[in-house]
Amino acid sequence: MSQGIEWFSSLAPEEQSQTLRFLAYHCIQARAIAEDGPESISRAGRRPTHTPAVLITRGPIDHQLRKIASLTPIDERYKAFRLLIAVLVIADARRREY
Repeated sequence: MSQGIEWFSSLAPEEQSQTLRFLAYHCIQARAIAEDGPESISRAGRRPTHTPAVLITRGPIDHQLRKIASLTPIDERYKAFRLLIAVLVIADARRREY
């Protein structure tokens, strides 16, 4: 994960936004479900009070993933990146089981 964070931090702000949207899209394609939220928060090492963590536990997951990908403060983007990677790992693992 540290290499991913390092890579993400080297991107320009617009590239970071594109990357977050790309990850959210792939989370949706991997069929992320609302129940993936709490586990992804834990795997990403986020506190439940961080903005992306709060968003992922509220409402339909596909809408929340898009909101998370649209966060603009730099520190929120790093949190969003870690969380979206965790969601993708969980959803993809479940998809591969079936």
